[in-house]
Amino acid sequence: MLGRRSAWIVIVFWVAVGGMLSPMALRIDNAQKNDASAYLPRDAESTRLLAAQRNFPGGDAVPAVVVIRRPSGLTAADRRAATAVAGALRPFASGPAVGPIVSPNGRSLILTIPMAQQDDASAFTADVREMRHVARPLVPAGADVMITGPAGLIADTFHLFSMIESRLLLVTAAIVAVILLVVYRSPLLWLVPLMSVGIADQTAAGIIYLLARHTGLTVNGQSSGILRVLVFGAGTDYALLLIARYREELTRHREPRQAMTEALRRAGPAIVASAGTVIIGMLCLLFGVLASDRGLGPVGAIGISTALITMTTLLPAAMVLGGRRLFWPRIPRFGEHPPVTDTARRGPAALTAHAAALAAPTVPGHEDLSEFDLAEEPGRWVRIGAAIDRRPRTVWVLTSLALGALALGLFAMDTSLRGDQGFRHEVEAVRGIDQVSADFPAGITAPTYVIAASAAAPLVEAAIRGTPGIAGVFETGRVGAHVQYLAVLRDRPDSPASFTAVRELRTRVHRVPGSQALVGGNTAVNLDVRAAAVRDRIMIMPLVLAVVFMVLMFLLRAIVAPLVLMATVVLSFVAALGASSVAFTWIFDFSGSDPSLPLFGFIFLVALGVDYNIFLMTRVREEAQRIGPRPGVLHALAVTGGVITSAGVVLAATFSALIIFPLVQLAEVGFLVAFGVLLDTLVVRSILVPALTLDIDRRIWWPSRLAREDDSLPVSSPAHLEIGALPPPRHGP
Repeated sequence: MLGRRSAWIVIVFWVAVGGMLSPMALRIDNAQKNDASAYLPRDAESTRLLAAQRNFPGGDAVPAVVVIRRPSGLTAADRRAATAVAGALRPFASGPAVGPIVSPNGRSLILTIPMAQQDDASAFTADVREMRHVARPLVPAGADVMITGPAGLIADTFHLFSMIESRLLLVTAAIVAVILLVVYRSPLLWLVPLMSVGIADQTAAGIIYLLARHTGLTVNGQSSGILRVLVFGAGTDYALLLIARYREELTRHREPRQAMTEALRRAGPAIVASAGTVIIGMLCLLFGVLASDRGLGPVGAIGISTALITMTTLLPAAMVLGGRRLFWPRIPRFGEHPPVTDTARRGPAALTAHAAALAAPTVPGHEDLSEFDLAEEPGRWVRIGAAIDRRPRTVWVLTSLALGALALGLFAMDTSLRGDQGFRHEVEAVRGIDQVSADFPAGITAPTYVIAASAAAPLVEAAIRGTPGIAGVFETGRVGAHVQYLAVLRDRPDSPASFTAVRELRTRVHRVPGSQALVGGNTAVNLDVRAAAVRDRIMIMPLVLAVVFMVLMFLLRAIVAPLVLMATVVLSFVAALGASSVAFTWIFDFSGSDPSLPLFGFIFLVALGVDYNIFLMTRVREEAQRIGPRPGVLHALAVTGGVITSAGVVLAATFSALIIFPLVQLAEVGFLVAFGVLLDTLVVRSILVPALTLDIDRRIWWPSRLAREDDSLPVSSPAHLEIGALPPPRHGP
């Protein structure tokens, strides 16, 4: 039993842990790797070319492309300035600069400065920022100077992530605080879960920073941002469910420590099961080939694990120490019971009658519901249950058709988002690419490289020149038995046309006898990343479904119920993805979607969607054992509806904070998950699942004993009609 002394020990422990790890959590952005090459599979052709390039001088460098442009045409002073810029930027270069190369129309020139790769992303970004500061004063008035290319894109991406990181934390915390105030309507209670989830956030971020620094865990701005909203969202969900049960138990126990012990015993298994489902789902990403996918798996799993441990140790300790006064002014008193709980104890007939009464325009005694907070206000959910119970088959068929209609938006989905289209606001790197594309072949800012055997050099060079989509080719050096070529693509990097050109280039150089050719470079890297993302989807999505299905079978001790739940969650996911695809095009005006979005959305929506079904169906099973399948569904929906909906709103609101990011990839993840969670909470869990459960009736629990009518009391049994005759619930939120 949790006493005051042990509660203080738990609180002091967590405050100490949070204090030690908080400085490391603030440095998590320094451990990020935001360049696409960091995510490549080991067997990708681009990866093998990068390894081969290390044998060439400056071969593993990141190119920074300096653009000097005058719309009326370059002057002699502009050309002299290019030489001065090259000299001034020499301290930042890992090798000799290439250029200047003047455009055919004479309006712009480019210099390529090779920069050494760095593990410290903030130091690399600072170097690019300093290079821009150094170059600008050297260029005559009237001419623009910009630093773009892969180095510029990496630096601008990291700068945006680091700039928004603290803002995301503040926005997420503010969202959670407002929702908790609305839910609890107490000036004190909201502080306890908010401070607890704040400590969980700092602890998880600190642990991940250490792992990124010392174990090679891949962390990027996307996974770092998702970590924050995941910890706040899931942690607050667990707090809502536990505090709701604790408040209920305070009406049955005189001592807060006894009430919390019982709340943990009853709500704990469902909370642990739901968190375990998300953790297992996240860890399935470890089977991916992309380092970004494999990195997000442990990041998310650590975040959920930390939130679970914190909310089942620190939060209960703080609640016990605070006692009943934390709920002021709506303090739960010993001996009072929520109206639906009392009604349910009178049996299923009374519950059905109560539902019908609540559905009527005038309800005697209904005004008493005003004394309960949102988490315990059952009236609306009794009415919803009664409405579904009238025609459950019609309800689930119509709901499924509506979700299917939303899924049609998948035909509008476009996962061809280019790297330069990933910014929602103008940045220098993208502006530079636009300027270069106006005067040069568009691919010159992100050259493609070919390394081949020197003996086959003439044939390889001829194959490169003859490839459609190649604007030019240059030999850049020979080392030992190998030669390297730089090929300039005619089309914009990462565009469908450039991907087609790289595929054709690979086909042609591979056909050259004895060439041992490898094709890489920025566009080839992103092509390989996209191919790996598709392979990860094909491998991981079925694995997640299988794992979650096994968890549900173990938890619900049935086969039909898990199959039904999995079908509803998948339907909810495709509906959310379809609707989001339409929104990205027609509302947000995004140029496309990131190729990893379907997988990330699937992981979050399936795992988190199953969460709310677990909370509902564990209570349905509990009540079905006590009062029968049909009234069990109605009672479970009534007593869990408010708190689960509150939890879903919290999670959706925290993920929606990602929409403030000026990066398309994170904004898309935030919208998809927020919309999907609301869809799952308000439609799937509230309407579709109860309707299916009522229509299938006790067969949904096959092959458990609940599926056999003779193993439970008939609904007309007098034992069910006696107040207090039923045993108290044994588990569930």
